[in-house]
Amino acid sequence: MESKIYDFEKYFNLGLEYKNKIEYEKAEEFYLKALETEPCSTETIFNLASIYLLLNKPYKAIEYFQRCLKIDPDDVEAEYFLSLAYFRIKDYETGVKHFEKRLCRETAVRTQQKTYPNIMKNAKLWHGEDISNKVLYTYYEAGFGDMIMFARYIEEFKKRCKKLVIKPQVELSQLFKDNFPDADVMNYFYDEKSFNFDYHIPFLSIPYALNLKNDEIFIHHNGYLKAAQDKIDFFRQKYFDNNKFKIAIKWQGNTYYETDRVINSDAFAPLFNLPNTEIYSAQTFEGAENISKLTKYGIIDLSEDFKDFSYTAGALANIDLVVCSDTSLAHLAGAMGIPCFVLLPYNYNWRWHLDLTKCDWYDSVKLFRPDKKETWNDLMKKVIEEIQRIKY
Repeated sequence: MESKIYDFEKYFNLGLEYKNKIEYEKAEEFYLKALETEPCSTETIFNLASIYLLLNKPYKAIEYFQRCLKIDPDDVEAEYFLSLAYFRIKDYETGVKHFEKRLCRETAVRTQQKTYPNIMKNAKLWHGEDISNKVLYTYYEAGFGDMIMFARYIEEFKKRCKKLVIKPQVELSQLFKDNFPDADVMNYFYDEKSFNFDYHIPFLSIPYALNLKNDEIFIHHNGYLKAAQDKIDFFRQKYFDNNKFKIAIKWQGNTYYETDRVINSDAFAPLFNLPNTEIYSAQTFEGAENISKLTKYGIIDLSEDFKDFSYTAGALANIDLVVCSDTSLAHLAGAMGIPCFVLLPYNYNWRWHLDLTKCDWYDSVKLFRPDKKETWNDLMKKVIEEIQRIKY
């Protein structure tokens, strides 16, 4: 018995060690051995399922996350990651049901309960029932890119209610106001005494409430957001009054959850060798200091005029091509129908699915992913080749 326990701990710890070293195939090998000695170890099963997600084997991930839930039906984390595995294979009809267990949803709901304690006592969580004579309130969760991606559904669920109130992040509020004038888009939270709603829903729960089936999830996949004309004109006059091919770049988004999406800024250096081309930086906040590596090439920094996403949209409306990491800028470009090359890490996010030859969410987005041994600099060579193909 002691030998069996020793073997389990040895194999499990080796699996964890290789997982931390990003040697996922070796981690899989030892987690499987650990599972042979302790078949009901939910920790091992969960880690193995996570490894299969990282190895881009979503069907195996689904198998093992389901094993977790069979042993412990209340394992919220396993159910959340199970939803991501279903998303990876584009089974959204199944995935969105499990996605309702995500932690950011619960956090968003609790925030509203603290902000509107009296209203939330009577307001109902909307599950798709008839609200044609009701006020629906929807509020942000997750990141800017998620909100931009799911903004495609606003016109659809606006039709379902008498009045729609939206609370995006402050940075997105003006962009949403510009594009959805018939909705009540909040900058900041309203005073509870002067505000009321009948139903509420976290923003990422909208596809679930709309009961969208698989490919229906991708509705309005081109040009559902636009920039305000005054901001387009402002950026054109200040930055874009030339006949060159204009490329905007960004190398880093929010690194709170993931750091492998960060591109070394000097990997963009070859873009400056393209003839009759002007390169603009759309990098803001975290990572902006790395523009110093590109100043010698004459890069033009747009960020000082990015007061919020409505200004970013005004700039992008003047751009011929965006080349960036997997970040909110990619979603904004895609939502505006602007050509965009997105550079993905080898272990990429669920939303880009298994087939990277096309982007299901946005018609104007093309995806690039490095081979296992390639660097960002290597991947940029493929980007250059594609630019030369479409430009010349």
